[in-house]
Amino acid sequence: MADEPLELGEMSISDWYAHSDKLAEVGFLTIARRLPSLVSQALAIAWRADRRDTVLAITLNLLGGVFTAFGLLATTGVLTALFSEGPTPERVVAALPSLAVVAGAAALRAVVQAGAGWAQARLDPQVSRLTEERLYGLTSRVELAAYDDPEFHDALQRARLRGVSVADAVVSATVDVLTAAVGIAAVAGVLGVLHPVLLPLLLLAVLPDAWAMVRGARMRYATLYALIPAARRKWIIGDLAADRSPAAEVRSFTMRGFLLAMYDAVARAEQDVMLRLARRQTYAKLAGEALSGLGAGLVYAALGVLLAVAAIPLAVAGTAVLAIRSAQQSLSNLMYATNRLYEEGLYFTDFLEFCADAERRIPAGRTAAMPEGFQRVTATGVTFTYPGAKEPALREVSVEIKRGEIVAFVGENGSGKTTLSKILAGLYEPDTGTVHWDDTDLRQVSPDDLRLRTAVIAQDHTRWPLTARYNITMGTDKGEPALLSAAAVAGADEVVEGLPHGYRTLLDRRFKDGQELSGGQWQRIAVARGFHRDADLLICDEPTAALDARAEHALFERIRTHADGRTVLLITHRLASVRYADRIYVLEHGRITEEGDHDALMALNGLYADLYSLQATAYR
Repeated sequence: MADEPLELGEMSISDWYAHSDKLAEVGFLTIARRLPSLVSQALAIAWRADRRDTVLAITLNLLGGVFTAFGLLATTGVLTALFSEGPTPERVVAALPSLAVVAGAAALRAVVQAGAGWAQARLDPQVSRLTEERLYGLTSRVELAAYDDPEFHDALQRARLRGVSVADAVVSATVDVLTAAVGIAAVAGVLGVLHPVLLPLLLLAVLPDAWAMVRGARMRYATLYALIPAARRKWIIGDLAADRSPAAEVRSFTMRGFLLAMYDAVARAEQDVMLRLARRQTYAKLAGEALSGLGAGLVYAALGVLLAVAAIPLAVAGTAVLAIRSAQQSLSNLMYATNRLYEEGLYFTDFLEFCADAERRIPAGRTAAMPEGFQRVTATGVTFTYPGAKEPALREVSVEIKRGEIVAFVGENGSGKTTLSKILAGLYEPDTGTVHWDDTDLRQVSPDDLRLRTAVIAQDHTRWPLTARYNITMGTDKGEPALLSAAAVAGADEVVEGLPHGYRTLLDRRFKDGQELSGGQWQRIAVARGFHRDADLLICDEPTAALDARAEHALFERIRTHADGRTVLLITHRLASVRYADRIYVLEHGRITEEGDHDALMALNGLYADLYSLQATAYR
């Protein structure tokens, strides 16, 4: 085993660079073209988060630029007075009014910038909350089949890992871009007043740095984008090594070394990629700084020539030096903020694109009213294929469930039983075919309205880290009698009696005073959850998988009693439990191959009779 290469599947190194070449071609002009769109998107989110703070942040930053311009123009007056002829005390006195203007402009600029920072700091948490709510609002509404689509998983990973977390950074960078742009505009106006030829000199000192920063950001995004599958694999392996659920099997099968080897294989490959990225970014930064130094030298040489030919006075030259240094700082801030906005904007665009894709996956335009009940549920010609699968899970399946019946789906693993039940529950939509409640096509009604009328006791039920009460009620409030009745029907009341705080006990040992339940106890809680819904259609998918024989028998007796007048769809491999069903559908390779009650199917001597006889023989 030690000499065998690890099978990393989708983690083959070549797959990591699937998008690198395309993203590496992004240049500064592309950034410039996308900048207005990013700014408008960020401002739109900031506006939705808090209009007042958005207006304050922008307005106060604009005022900061105005005060910057006043301060620079007043500096010219100070230098003119100081460089004029006459006794020094008189020149100092003559400079005092301009000095007062400079000091006042600096003080006002500091005040408005502090106010802008306060407004921006208030925006950040509000933007984060807004984007997180949008993401999770969509992920909880998309069609269930989306979670079977690997591309959806990758897009969700990008949106969750970086897209949501950088939303506030995008807004912050947008404000910084606007602030720096206002500062540059103020300085440019001052330089234009002093001498027009000074304006082009500003670009010489900052464009090289801008190129280096943009190139570095492009490299980083391309690399991290390509490493998303690796990050996901590391997260999955890390969970297997550190999570409570697989901890017992990790030890009993001595998987520690194997898991660490897999983790190390992915981590080392990721490390090598990141080290190469750091080297390339360093080279780009060194080149940018060298060119920036050359540009700064040319700027000051040009100023010297202008002074030598008497094109500008000494006071204007002095102000120009201060203005150019201020402009350099503003331009550097602008390029840094622009670079940051573009880089974070790429991840934020992933979030926006995911949201757009998720919204397309939400069924819309369904206005038909959900009927109060039904006389029969019919599925006609239903075919369904999971995303990425080559073969359909269901092929032209038709079933009928009448009100008050107990109907069973049986068949071997992979026959399509659970898939068909999820389609009847509105969790999946068929590729072809229809599902009706009486005359109402379920494609015309809201999925949420349908799900309120159905209850699913799933085999792979979730063990919610909530109190016992919420694990049964799932956030609904039907009152204490409904809770106690559902728990009693499922036998969950016996489980709750053994908990230290009753229904208020947290069912997760990661919390203080939290409790852990056995598999059978969790199964009873899940069954109570389904009974508490008191739905028109109750779907029980292997509801006794974790129960012992006595508890299983008791539960099926409760289901039969509880089903009096209700409609129950039962999926189970325990065929002794379905012999009293009103009708049994046998599925094989996604098709209905047999249909009838127990006696009819036994007389048919087909797959059902074979499976039933095998189980019966084992108990003789």
